[in-house]
Amino acid sequence: MTVKQLSVFVENRPGRLSTITRLLGDNGVNIRAMSIADTKDFGILRLIVDDSEKAQKVLKGENFAVTITNVMAIKILDQPGGLADAMTCLYKDNISVEYMYAAFINATDGTAYLILRVDKTDEAVTALTESGFKLVSDEELKSL
Repeated sequence: MTVKQLSVFVENRPGRLSTITRLLGDNGVNIRAMSIADTKDFGILRLIVDDSEKAQKVLKGENFAVTITNVMAIKILDQPGGLADAMTCLYKDNISVEYMYAAFINATDGTAYLILRVDKTDEAVTALTESGFKLVSDEELKSL
């Protein structure tokens, strides 16, 4: 089970993130999780949104370079060792995490949601579900 992630090429100059987030907000697209990695000249903004197709269309319409990638969203316990348990599960099956970022924490039930990009998605889905981790769908993320 995977979720759709937008990757947006962003020039490293004032106002670019403001423009992107305003475009999405003005078009009714809700950001559920985000991460940005930058260099001196540019960054890659990674977004999980409630309507990836609409977001892609809006951003491309304003000449942003945007791609959609499938990533995994998992639910872990928000406690010491919760993340380590998930990483150990992947390590045991020789699955590498290419990148990861937190989506949000649910204080009500003591869980956290993570976005992961791994080198072997199908194997990771199997390893995590067999170890009792819950993978979250696009639809579930929209309702959280």
